[in-house]
Amino acid sequence: MSIHNKKKVLVTGGAGYIGSVLVRLLLEKKYFVRVIDNLSFGGESILELINKTNFEFIKGDICNKDDICKALAEIDYVIHLAAIVGDPACAKKPELANTTNIEGSKLLYQLANEMGVERFIFSSTCSNYGKMNNTNEFLDENAKLVPISLYAETKVEVEKFLLNQPKNQVTKPTCLRFSTVYGLSQRMRFDLTVNEFTKEVALGRDLVIFGEQFWRPYCHVEDLARSVIAVLEAEEEKVNFNVFNVGDTKENYQKQMLAEEILKQIPEGKIKYVSRDEDPRDYRVSFEKIKNDLNFRITKRVPYGISQIIKIIQDGFLTDPDDKKYRNS
Repeated sequence: MSIHNKKKVLVTGGAGYIGSVLVRLLLEKKYFVRVIDNLSFGGESILELINKTNFEFIKGDICNKDDICKALAEIDYVIHLAAIVGDPACAKKPELANTTNIEGSKLLYQLANEMGVERFIFSSTCSNYGKMNNTNEFLDENAKLVPISLYAETKVEVEKFLLNQPKNQVTKPTCLRFSTVYGLSQRMRFDLTVNEFTKEVALGRDLVIFGEQFWRPYCHVEDLARSVIAVLEAEEEKVNFNVFNVGDTKENYQKQMLAEEILKQIPEGKIKYVSRDEDPRDYRVSFEKIKNDLNFRITKRVPYGISQIIKIIQDGFLTDPDDKKYRNS
């Protein structure tokens, strides 16, 4: 058994879309896992985990010092996922987004450092890159950050805060810039591009796509969760005070390319394009660093994720895929 498997891990936002997948992977690898979540989207995603002896749940808020201190007790590693996630959700509640995403994150790190936590993994986003200047380039971790949404602005601010901490701090941070996520999760979401596009076509509706030419990278939720564990188990000198894009360079897609992949599996699908010359986000990203430094490889690609969504929709796994509980805003 790896020395890491004896560690105690705190996952903030562990009942969420990525968190509920990650927690199960950690438990499979024999970590002790504690989750803190305010259950704003309910707790069904982790309900059966309550039975497990190496799992613990605390209902709490990352902006509440007492809740955080309780959650951090005897913890070795922190994986910080809790946030107001996505551009629409942040735009809808900007004050809450700033308080939660920025102030809550800073407080969590400061208390983790005071309480002797070894590693702090922060979930950031490739949205930080905003818009590429050269359509032929792939943006790496050294590219200029041009956040053009409140969500990305909050992530950039916390990244800067973490990476500018003194190198002799007890708690060593790592920032992971996640690709746009898709795929099945115990806390399902249909406000994500691949999931939403596929759902609409699978339900026999006309899918309307605005700005089909714009680029973005995509990564399956299970692979994003796996990347977190790869960082946890990597040698310290490779990840401490470091930043990694998470995904695969071949998984950069234009919206029209996603639509074409869906039509390969649902040839009768109806898709309409609405021309839009200006999209706030347009970027292609390089993932060579995580591949070369941590030997990280994805295991699932977009066509597989599309097939998953088609199956659960067409087989009737969900009574109402349009239910607002499947959206963050």
